[in-house]
Amino acid sequence: MSDGLNAKLPGPLLRRLKSMGQLLPPTLMIGKQGLSPEFMRSLDAELEGRELVKIKFTAFKAEKKELVKKLALDSSSHLVMRVGNVAVLYRQNSDAAKRRISG
Repeated sequence: MSDGLNAKLPGPLLRRLKSMGQLLPPTLMIGKQGLSPEFMRSLDAELEGRELVKIKFTAFKAEKKELVKKLALDSSSHLVMRVGNVAVLYRQNSDAAKRRISG
């Protein structure tokens, strides 16, 4: 599951993020439109506000491994985990006062 996208996250933080990610409901879904500009803007807004985002694939299930890598790279986030048709991404808020997850 380590695609190199979470290599920069320290072990304790990664374990905590995985635990938190399992409890999250999916906040975004990838459907027929795929990785549209609107989806990428929504992802950026969710990462900015929540830091930890769960994404569910309702389409493109065969390409999800490649799409998750692209999502992480394009959004400057880390892949926390990918299980089945769900992926969890993390990006620390650049504003320390707005951070929800310390690490």
